[in-house]
Amino acid sequence: MTRRIAVVAFAQSDHRRTTDELSEVEMLMPVLHEVLARTGLKTADIGFTCSGSSDYLAGRAFSFTMTLDGVGAWPPISESHVEMDGAFALYEAWSKLLTGDADTALVYAYGKSSPGSLRDVLTRQLDPYYLAPLWPDSVALAALQAQALIDAGATDENALAAIGARSRADATANPHAQLNGPVPQGDYVVRPLRTGDCPPIGDGAAAVILAADDRARELCERPAWIRGLDHRVEPHALGVRDLTDSPSTRLAAERAGAFERPVDTAELHAPFSSQEVVLRKALRLGEEVVVNPSGGALAANPVMAAGLIRIGEAAARIHRGASDRALAHATSGPCLQQNLIAVLEGDPR
Repeated sequence: MTRRIAVVAFAQSDHRRTTDELSEVEMLMPVLHEVLARTGLKTADIGFTCSGSSDYLAGRAFSFTMTLDGVGAWPPISESHVEMDGAFALYEAWSKLLTGDADTALVYAYGKSSPGSLRDVLTRQLDPYYLAPLWPDSVALAALQAQALIDAGATDENALAAIGARSRADATANPHAQLNGPVPQGDYVVRPLRTGDCPPIGDGAAAVILAADDRARELCERPAWIRGLDHRVEPHALGVRDLTDSPSTRLAAERAGAFERPVDTAELHAPFSSQEVVLRKALRLGEEVVVNPSGGALAANPVMAAGLIRIGEAAARIHRGASDRALAHATSGPCLQQNLIAVLEGDPR
């Protein structure tokens, strides 16, 4: 890479079960104001803007155009959008900055899952001919993956419960988390997954600012440099995949340089406790690595923003000196179908 790109600011909303009183624009605007304020930039100073969201959650086509009201209608901006988690919008913005067409980028994402049945909405990701007509919802598919792990001897229900408990305990230090503290494991949702193994349904938004080279140093005392960024995809058909492993995560990590040197922190986008088991194996994470100190997606899972939040949380730890080399992961699709890996580093202290 001829340019060095860094995350220089991160902001997120307080994630809540419902935000009926707020539109997407009203939910997003405070986050945009906060992330700009952290750098002292104005909208006119941003070279490129990219967003991530889903029309299926909003229930109307081209819903992302409405949230541009939160960015501002004047002056005109260079803007793009991806119908995916904001982490993949960050990938586009990172690529844009690498070309030299811009020196700064604003990336934001948002999702309101509360208005409808999220478990049913997410079936629209499935193969439309063979799988979607069966209507297996997102929790049922995650339960198939969890049961495959248990059958393979990779985990058990007590170990999954411990992951959920640890995540919610860590979230007590995260003021934005939707769930924290001792949350009961609860009843089965779909066996073997209980309530505590599943993510909360809620609404939220997040934003980051990227900057290149010297501009990053001007805007942030300790930038989180993106040393590598890559994403890979598993086959669409679940029947041809080994649900106990994630080759795409492993390959993305390899291409992003994650295995060149150990990381001290990993923010994993694992909406279900069983998926953390898969990701730890694929990423070769030992017990010495701090995993999801923010609480992760088990503490707050605003769909379309949770992956971007993983990158933002990892970057924020580097900004404040709590981490030197961090890995961030984002996923999309059923059973970890699509996976993105970012490796972030701070300057030596």
